[in-house]
Amino acid sequence: MSVATGSRLVFLAGQVARDREGRPVGTGDFAAQVEQAYLNIGNALTEIGGSFDDVAKLTIYVVDWSPEKFPQLGEGVARAAAKLGVDPLKPITLLSVAALGEPDLLVEVEATAVLD
Repeated sequence: MSVATGSRLVFLAGQVARDREGRPVGTGDFAAQVEQAYLNIGNALTEIGGSFDDVAKLTIYVVDWSPEKFPQLGEGVARAAAKLGVDPLKPITLLSVAALGEPDLLVEVEATAVLD
């Protein structure tokens, strides 16, 4: 559960493994793609005066999810959290999907944040 206070709701559409110039990151590497998606959320929130700490909920879409992917998911989240300097634990809905918008994408993460 997450209890958020603030006056501005921010809805970030799915973030994927692309750098600021739109180049692919971590092709074929699930952990690297998770890390980049989380970093993109942190960067987007920083640009509007917030941070990843303002995230109230995440939805993670994973291509062909299986429990064997848990370690890589955790690894990517931990690496992003270390770079962002935040506690990455948030309420999460994880959904398995057949495919995402581009064939090289393995994960997409959307976020809802609350800012003051």
